[in-house]
Amino acid sequence: MSTLAAPNEVVTRALLRQVNVPGLARPAALITLDNGFDHTKPNSFGPGGLTSLDEAITAALAADPAFVAVTGKPYIFCVGADITSLPQLADREQALEIGRLGHRVFARLKDSTVPTFAFVNGAAMGGGLELALHCHYRTLSGGASALALPEVSLGLIPGWGGTQLLPHLIGIPAATQVILQNPLMQNKMLKPKQAAELGIADVLLEPADFLERSLLWAAGVVRGEITVTRPEVDKDMWAGVLYFARQTLDARLHGAVPAAYKALDLLETAKDAEFAAGTAAEDEALADLIFSEELRSGLYAFDLVQRRAKRPAGAPDKGLARPVNKVGIVGAGLMASQLALLFARRLQVPVVMTDLDQARVDKGVGYVHTQIEKAVSRGRMDKGTAAKLYGLVSGSVDKGVFADADFVIEAVFEDLAVKKQVWAELEKIVSPEAVLATNTSSLSVTAMAEELEHPERVVGFHFFNPVAVLPLLEIVRGERTDDATLATAFAVGKQLKKSSVLVKDAPAFVVNRLLTRFLGTVFAAVDAGTPLDVANSALDPLGLPMRPLALLQLVGPAVAYHVGGTLHGAFPDRFGVSENLRRIAESGQPIVVDDEINADVAKLLVVGDEPLTAEQLRQNALDALAQEVRLMLDEGVVAEVQDIDLCLILGAGWPFHLGGVTPYLDRTGTSERVTGRRFLPRGLASLPA
Repeated sequence: MSTLAAPNEVVTRALLRQVNVPGLARPAALITLDNGFDHTKPNSFGPGGLTSLDEAITAALAADPAFVAVTGKPYIFCVGADITSLPQLADREQALEIGRLGHRVFARLKDSTVPTFAFVNGAAMGGGLELALHCHYRTLSGGASALALPEVSLGLIPGWGGTQLLPHLIGIPAATQVILQNPLMQNKMLKPKQAAELGIADVLLEPADFLERSLLWAAGVVRGEITVTRPEVDKDMWAGVLYFARQTLDARLHGAVPAAYKALDLLETAKDAEFAAGTAAEDEALADLIFSEELRSGLYAFDLVQRRAKRPAGAPDKGLARPVNKVGIVGAGLMASQLALLFARRLQVPVVMTDLDQARVDKGVGYVHTQIEKAVSRGRMDKGTAAKLYGLVSGSVDKGVFADADFVIEAVFEDLAVKKQVWAELEKIVSPEAVLATNTSSLSVTAMAEELEHPERVVGFHFFNPVAVLPLLEIVRGERTDDATLATAFAVGKQLKKSSVLVKDAPAFVVNRLLTRFLGTVFAAVDAGTPLDVANSALDPLGLPMRPLALLQLVGPAVAYHVGGTLHGAFPDRFGVSENLRRIAESGQPIVVDDEINADVAKLLVVGDEPLTAEQLRQNALDALAQEVRLMLDEGVVAEVQDIDLCLILGAGWPFHLGGVTPYLDRTGTSERVTGRRFLPRGLASLPA
């Protein structure tokens, strides 16, 4: 019996019942995992849950069943360990104990002489998926929302057998993808079909009668009528795959995520080690990581994404939101076309685009249709849904089509005069209650609305590119934006399945302001004479998703120069204007080609003779971020520092191991040195004092 205790654990009970299955002489033992809540609070395992499962397995085996099966409550199998209890562990010995307890209980299913099955009826992540891997056989519902081993993204490793079992089940290339690659790619999840194709499940079943079908399938296996064959794992490629994986980690993370390297070492161990030795190595790795700064930052980031993002600070009463039955989009370029597709898919209402001429309108509508066709061809959309979307999206050169629109968003050229002209024209057409939203990335929402008769219905609605991928939506309240408009904006953001953050109408808002300051520091070093390759690699120790110059290329030098100019006008002492960036923007040439600096771009630069070292540049960039975050908080750009970290995670893809950015600034001492104090209390996103 474990001596561990988690005072706040929501215990997942393992509920045992005997089930008579046609064709079997003895009943089967069915264990259902259920924490007593609905699907919005998934099953997870802490000490209490593991103890309950242990007791259920004991009782199940004592009844001499035909087989033992584990399943979950509706829509949820189990999402893994109760990570909220990890900061409560007092010392390394307790961390070892939680690893050993999970291994001991799960191993009973693996070592059982009675056949064991996992009926994966819903989401299975982390320790939940590892529980299923310990069973002899697995059925999987086609309705399961996601399957994953996401631990590395948090700063952990799959510590209950995942690193040892998965590569021997599906092979080392696929196991490396699930354990390393997917978590580090915006925490990518597997759909049921993908999991079945990889070999994680033995059979994929329809969700409607999943339990009944699973019981009958298991009975067929027990009777010998169904034979499960699994391909032999190729061990000859093991070392080569892991060598390539380590090179990839080095190129991308530069040692910044200890958990990824620990997982890689454990996958290497799994090739030849006895299972007990491999799981013991998992215990040691888990104990090391639980008492790491990276994990505490990861848990903080996870809480932001899972909780704070769903309850936006400062959002008005949702009851004030007006219904949106038609959407208008001013513009038909790439961004506008992406928005049209998103609004049509999520809101299921008519969406109409306008532009200056019919050719641009046709191109925009054509883009939407092409994306729909691609989704159908890839099996991501059925033909009925596609036909409906075709009918919902239309275009016109006449802005009169917006007369009955409830929500109009502009995505035109980033120029204040142009945007003010757009709204002046539209105000004569739309109803007084229609929300006017701007996708501006840096301009003042207040200034945009100041000459309108109804400035209270103008709101910033800033998406991030690519629109379909990045989940952040900065909702900007102008000085005269009213609560009904704001509530409608938040309601629409939720329908679009975006995570909305309320932002004050300040230059460039949150993400673009910080990234511009960040990139501006890098380019100031280039202007001073720092070689482009040094500037590009100086931030590698942070493990950011993109190097600075690759990020600049993604944003677009012209856009970056324009936003930089806007911020220079607002804060000339902190935001410079780089003539070298202007030259690059005007040249139209890519800065980076195949991960190498474009030599032709380097020739365009006019630089000084005071180059910085990589370390000096890195510290300058961190200092600049710390200063800018503190100033933004003092200005009230967001409600709390947590919103800044959330914006960087969701809008710029900054990693969990940094906690966004402020936990890292605290951890390195930058916050106190630059601003005189930490951003977060010690212990919130870091180890206790």
